[in-house]
Amino acid sequence: MIVAPVLIVLCALVYLFGVHSTISDVVLFDVSRGDTVSGVAQKLERDGIIDSAYVFKMSVRLNGGKIQSGQYEIPAAASAWRIAHMFATGDVAATTIVIPEGLTIRQIKNMLLQSSALTGAVECQSGNNAPVCNLKDGQIFPDTYRVARGTSRLALLDLARKKMQNLKDAWRKTNRKLPKPLKNWDEVVILASIVQKETPQAREMPIVASVYLNRLNKGMRLQADPTVVYALTDKLGDMQGQPLLRGHLKIESPYNTYRNAGLPPAPIANVGENAIRAVLKPADTNYLFFVADGRGGHLFSKDYEEHKKNHNDWREIKKLKNKN
Repeated sequence: MIVAPVLIVLCALVYLFGVHSTISDVVLFDVSRGDTVSGVAQKLERDGIIDSAYVFKMSVRLNGGKIQSGQYEIPAAASAWRIAHMFATGDVAATTIVIPEGLTIRQIKNMLLQSSALTGAVECQSGNNAPVCNLKDGQIFPDTYRVARGTSRLALLDLARKKMQNLKDAWRKTNRKLPKPLKNWDEVVILASIVQKETPQAREMPIVASVYLNRLNKGMRLQADPTVVYALTDKLGDMQGQPLLRGHLKIESPYNTYRNAGLPPAPIANVGENAIRAVLKPADTNYLFFVADGRGGHLFSKDYEEHKKNHNDWREIKKLKNKN
């Protein structure tokens, strides 16, 4: 005789805690660091995500009694029990942030500021001397990063910085011999940044790397257009639709490889693994010149006469493209 009422009560509790829901769409909810269970329960009730703060608090207690900060993506029809379990286990909403290869620090920071899934500034407060507060080009590893929604922009930048540092540390342990005349990892990244900016095609990168290494070994200037762009744009690395003119090649800057011999003083972009690998293992060529072929790739040549012909062909291709 007592069994039926007990079953009714149990069914009611299961429904109240684990089935009943007041939301019909996905809801984003922020739990800030330092928020109390009671405070969160009241906010959930006030926002109409639950209809009983008491039921939520009891659910949290049965899930260990604690909640973790972060931004949560609460699914439609989620019960108080499910929400409490998400908060207790830190099942925060995630987002994917892609940092493309070949961007400068300035471009990356501008890009991250456009992401609504991230929070906070891209610059540190005055007096903060953490490594992420003084980022330079070449110190970020471009990649796809899966992080919690609400992650700070500085935290993401630091994650990308650490990945690049780990790559550097792993290389040092290999004791691999560098192609001449490169002397250290920093020079590898500097040259890789030029290769990265010259071609997006991974198959071409070892050939482009060989051209620049051949020029360095012969004492020739690199004459790399991307280094001029970097100097002209105050390290932004993007002409923003403006053409690079012959007069620009005379700009006085340590980054201008038309005026200065050797490598520029630092990387001109943040590089991916393909560009680094291309410099560490360049193609075996005698090429000293290259020019665009009009199809997204380049034509390579061993002497200046052949290069002039290829360059004239490229000019004709550009004329035809402009007419169309």
